[in-house]
Amino acid sequence: MLRPYLPVLILLVLSLAQAVGMVILSNVLSPGKQTKVKASPYESGMDPLGSTRERFSVKFYVVAILFIVFDVETVFLLPWAVGARQLGWHGFAGAMVFITILTVGLIYEWKKGALEWD
Repeated sequence: MLRPYLPVLILLVLSLAQAVGMVILSNVLSPGKQTKVKASPYESGMDPLGSTRERFSVKFYVVAILFIVFDVETVFLLPWAVGARQLGWHGFAGAMVFITILTVGLIYEWKKGALEWD
C-alpha cells in the first residue's frame, strides 16, 4: 500500500542528505578567519558613512505601507479582470465600488501630504 510513495521517500531522504552535507562541507572547507572586510556591515565595497543605527523617517514607512495597499488592490482586481465576462454587471459594479473606495483613500492620502518626500 505504501509502495507508490517509495520514490517520494527516497527523494526526501536524498534532499535532506544533500542539504546537511552541503552545510557540513561548507563549514569544513571555508576559512574561519574574521577580517575587517568580512566584519563590515556593507557589501558595496564602500566604507560606511555615519552611523549604521540611523533612524529612517516615518514617511518612508508610510510610503511603503501605501505601496503594499495598492499592490494588494492589483492582486484583488486580477481575478475580476480574468472573469469579467462571466461576472456580468454585478461583478462590474462590485469592482467599481472597490476601485472608488481605494481612489477616495488615495486622494485623501495625497491631500494629507503622505506621498510628499521631503
